[in-house]
Amino acid sequence: MSRDHAQCAETPFLELLARGASADAYEQPVLLARAEGGPAERIDALERAKHLALRVRSELEGRRRREAELSALFETAHDLAGLRDLDAVLRAIVQRARSLLGTDVTYLSLNDPDRGDTYMRVTEGSVAARFQQLRLGMGEGLGGLVAQTARPYVTDDYFKDARFQHTGTIDAGVRDEGLVAILGVPLMLGHHVIGVLFAAERRARVFEREQIALLGSFAALAAAAIDTANLLAETRSALAGLERANEIIRDRSAVIERASDVHDRLAELVLRGGGVHDVAAAVSQVLDGAVEFTEAAAAPEYALEASRADGHVVRHKDDWIAAVAAGDELFGALVLRGHPGLDPVDQLTLERAAMVTSLLLLARRSAAEAEQRVRGELLDDLLDARDRDPRLLNDRARRLHADLSAAHVVLVARVDATAADADQEADARRRLWAAASHLAATRHGLAAARDGGTVLLLPLADGDKDGDGATGLARRTARHLGRAVHESVTVGASAPVRDLAARPDAVAAAYTEAGRCLDALHLLGRCGDGAAAEDFGFLGLLLSGDQNVAGFVDRTIGQVVAYDERRGTELVRTLDAYFACGMSPARTKEALHVHVNTVAQRLERVGRLLGEDWQSPDHALEIQLALRLHRLSAPARH
Repeated sequence: MSRDHAQCAETPFLELLARGASADAYEQPVLLARAEGGPAERIDALERAKHLALRVRSELEGRRRREAELSALFETAHDLAGLRDLDAVLRAIVQRARSLLGTDVTYLSLNDPDRGDTYMRVTEGSVAARFQQLRLGMGEGLGGLVAQTARPYVTDDYFKDARFQHTGTIDAGVRDEGLVAILGVPLMLGHHVIGVLFAAERRARVFEREQIALLGSFAALAAAAIDTANLLAETRSALAGLERANEIIRDRSAVIERASDVHDRLAELVLRGGGVHDVAAAVSQVLDGAVEFTEAAAAPEYALEASRADGHVVRHKDDWIAAVAAGDELFGALVLRGHPGLDPVDQLTLERAAMVTSLLLLARRSAAEAEQRVRGELLDDLLDARDRDPRLLNDRARRLHADLSAAHVVLVARVDATAADADQEADARRRLWAAASHLAATRHGLAAARDGGTVLLLPLADGDKDGDGATGLARRTARHLGRAVHESVTVGASAPVRDLAARPDAVAAAYTEAGRCLDALHLLGRCGDGAAAEDFGFLGLLLSGDQNVAGFVDRTIGQVVAYDERRGTELVRTLDAYFACGMSPARTKEALHVHVNTVAQRLERVGRLLGEDWQSPDHALEIQLALRLHRLSAPARH
């Protein structure tokens, strides 16, 4: 076929497309050519051109139809945005749906929760008064099927369709209207059906999928219009005026923005390993108030239990309480201070922050428990396994931020109270171990449960080495653990030990020494206290693992010896004679061949060096023992 023939064949159809002729008009050029006896080639060209033109016409019609649908939806959305009269918007929706679907009748029914039935709200194209005034029970008719399933349904012949419940009232109304084919789509608010939008024909008709989707779009807009109208009505009633309603809407937008902000902040905190107080600080900024994490014992009991029971925040005076809990375990609460008015979205924000806080606490506790087990295993190996490789021990310690080459003290701690039963005693031991493990982690030490108590290996700080040493560390540990477990805790300490990885036997010996000190404290009635062997005077020689004679002598009479060495005096000789003469100044002056005033002056100087109680029985006994040990060790020094 020549190009000229094709162009001639296309021309009449282009003219038909240009003037928007009906589909029947496209047969005329072909019929005319045949009537004129035109050549077969021309007729074939006309047939092909006709089919192409009809396809173009169909495509144009489809685009015009979609344009009209979009225009109608846009106009409806515009009506919804400027909603003033709900009935006017619903009528516009029903009218536009009827126009675009080309149906005889469209109508919209709404559920009436107060009366428990459904009624006709808007009809378009209806001619039967009884149909327009129908009220039907829930679940009846095609609308009942749509409401029950929350899905669109279509029937080609209403009276022959047995999928839904027919009633005399509904059937009479439909018969009056003369309806045959009916399409119904649900009006949804969330997961709830509030009504049905219908399109109906008085003859048999098949509704295409695009038409069902279009009616569903109008139904969504109708539901939005109803929801918006309800919200506006509630806002007007509550706030008595449109200006206040607009203010509330702006406030709600700000609240939503704050909720989004706190969500982002909490997510960031979780990802970078933030803590409980970081969460409280982030929520404080978003809610523009003071939020703090409070232990369960410090929170209002009634409000805390109420929040824990229902999982929501509870108001307590001018504060808001959000329980921080996981399962049956209560960690505490997030408390928003001095904020009596709190938006529901802000309440949800505080609740979510409490949930994030509980997750952080659980994660921290799990990590802490794992670290506690590792620290306990390392300490057990130091106490028991003397053939461990020192390099491996040092490597394990470094991973726990512990330095085994530094000076450490072994401490043995035990709860003093006698439990009523085995379960309570076990619980007290667990609490002691948990508190000791936390202390060891913060002090870069180790802790383990052992022999019904807890053993700790803590480094001596620089201040401890030059100050009160193992004794001060034992006393501080006893006070700290006692406060943590709310019980009296007694702590015995060893003398400082070094190079623990290379000398594991020293750790075991130090543990034995600390245990003896603990037993001695109990025997002496000093429960709740802490002490090392050096605190027990000559008894410490028996408790100490290394029998430190020189240390005992120095602690007891070292200041007197040093005074003699500096001044060339004879205070030590005078003390020896004084005790040998039964603590009689008169006999002492004869033994020393000096005046009695000289003896008195020397003893006064001793008192200033050793303390006013140096002549008490216990102190005097220690001084006499130290003098004898000093005499025994004197030859070794010269």
